[in-house]
Amino acid sequence: MMIKDILWPTLLLVGLVFAVWIVLFAQRGALLRRSPPTPEDFATGEAALRYFQPVEMPANNLRNLFEMPVLYFALVPLLIVTHHANRIQLMLAWAYVLLRIWHSIEHVVVKQVPRRFLAYLLSCMVLSAMWIGFAVDLAAAG
Repeated sequence: MMIKDILWPTLLLVGLVFAVWIVLFAQRGALLRRSPPTPEDFATGEAALRYFQPVEMPANNLRNLFEMPVLYFALVPLLIVTHHANRIQLMLAWAYVLLRIWHSIEHVVVKQVPRRFLAYLLSCMVLSAMWIGFAVDLAAAG
């Protein structure tokens, strides 16, 4: 397998981050046009949160894409430079990214908390497996 194969799911995850950002931007823009804010709406951070509350899910999901996925984004270069981006890691990377896509769809579009939690939990388990596999491979390589 070529090392660069692990970059394809990574690029898809980057695409997801930008897609969620675009949805956030569009929904906030629509809210601003539909209900123009007053100066009081942005007087404090708390007031701004209240104003944007109707379109908060994309913002919450965007923040979430910079929590656990940071560990994925940290692992990929390590897999590449240590030559441990093997087929198992590639399959896990695809599984992780597809689970994150499912999580984002549940979070922003469907809004079903139990399914969203399942997607999140499974993605965390896959990411843990990736890190454990990396540690085992690194230890075995001496």
